[in-house]
Amino acid sequence: MPVARGTRVVENGGIVVLTGAGISRESGLATFRDTDGIWARVRIEEVATPEAFARDPCRVQAFYNARRAQLADPALAPNAAHLALARLEREWPGEVLLVTQNVDDLHERAGSRHLLHMHGELGKARCLACGAASPWSADIEPISACPACGATGRLRPHVVWFGEMPMEMDRIDEALGRCGLFVSIGTSGSVYPAAGFVAGVRGRARTVELNLEPSEGAMLFDEAIHGPATQVVPAFVDRLLAGR
Repeated sequence: MPVARGTRVVENGGIVVLTGAGISRESGLATFRDTDGIWARVRIEEVATPEAFARDPCRVQAFYNARRAQLADPALAPNAAHLALARLEREWPGEVLLVTQNVDDLHERAGSRHLLHMHGELGKARCLACGAASPWSADIEPISACPACGATGRLRPHVVWFGEMPMEMDRIDEALGRCGLFVSIGTSGSVYPAAGFVAGVRGRARTVELNLEPSEGAMLFDEAIHGPATQVVPAFVDRLLAGR
């Protein structure tokens, strides 16, 4: 079914867009689960679990400090896919919620404002003493002090590690419950709970996958469009807005 016809199902509901690492790949940020991705080079158990942080906090901090430094690279910028989603939010007459699994800030740089980071944000540090999450662009060091309470040596990356609950799930579930269109972009379809969103709305909302290649859950979508995010996402947004 062409998107322009299918957008009629959105009239009485909003749009929820889920993005994964694939949307940022063309901006120069590595994905996680591709054969050349981050988890092919570094073991999850060594840098991305609460147990790893308890065992060797310096190694975990060094891993995330290096990734945070990437965000400060002047060459890093949102790509056409990020910009297209920001345009969709500005021009669509109803609700558009962008839910991202990414911890980078490229959606914000592109102009998206109605945005939830379910896996946290690299640009913040969370204090284990007071629980506050504060903007943080430098390395987290053992002597780093919490901007909120002043405690030293108690900061961790504000990211969701394996074994931890994703953030903002109540707000995400509410939006999924009333959406008329669910779009998944640049995801592997293997990380839950995000991989289960399509099954939760299937049969009630229209579902579309935009991905470089079919995800593990591609067969659950009403429509799948495969290709580079910088090509398929702007084209999809153009069609969606033209059919409103």
